[in-house]
Amino acid sequence: MATFVLMHGGGMGGWTWKFMREILEASGHKVFTPTFTGFGEREHLIGRDIGNATHVRDIVNVLRYEDLSDVVLVAHSYAGTVAPGILAEAGERIRRVIYLDAIIPRAGERIASMLGFATEEEAAGLDAMLDAGEGPIGSGVHEQQRAMAREHPHMMDREREKWLLDHLSDQPMRATSCVIPVGAESIIHPVDYIAAKHTIMGMMHDRARDLGWTMHEHPGDHAFNVGDPEGVTKMILEIVG
Repeated sequence: MATFVLMHGGGMGGWTWKFMREILEASGHKVFTPTFTGFGEREHLIGRDIGNATHVRDIVNVLRYEDLSDVVLVAHSYAGTVAPGILAEAGERIRRVIYLDAIIPRAGERIASMLGFATEEEAAGLDAMLDAGEGPIGSGVHEQQRAMAREHPHMMDREREKWLLDHLSDQPMRATSCVIPVGAESIIHPVDYIAAKHTIMGMMHDRARDLGWTMHEHPGDHAFNVGDPEGVTKMILEIVG
């Protein structure tokens, strides 16, 4: 049996793993689903100083205080920017890494400019504004995702999609604008990348291939961990053997 630490995407929280967690635990695996500071049930802690470093600390502390080792670290979407920092600090506790249609950062990049939400100059300026205690606390990603879903509904039944959209919360703006100090190019652990077929993460799929990671394709969309928990869980269990 394996120990999994499942890390959620932008605007989400530990709640997003509800269905996959049930399947994994029913199979006898140990599962941890921490929520990053400022997200989900921890949204009351959102602030201008909450970014990559805080979220790395969130997970490193889970590994430490839960005495976890030989962990399968699973990163969905935004969490792909947090995973490299965790591995740099606590890599001895991790057995392997699985990215679920996740962002693959290089050291020194910012999510805002990497994904084309802003120019590098604009993202750096926003970060400086936050340093000065000014500017928006949240990024509005939850409303952005709801608007996108109205135009392009998720590949899941409408009741499940409503549950997903109703639970979304904002995420700290700092997480979008800050420099990511540790990039995916530093990862020495084995990494498998599960790529959704219908997604805006195509550039990230190319990066995964360039890094020599093992690629797997899922026919669903970016929210496949909610839309097809059975299929994604099956793929993960096949990867870890």
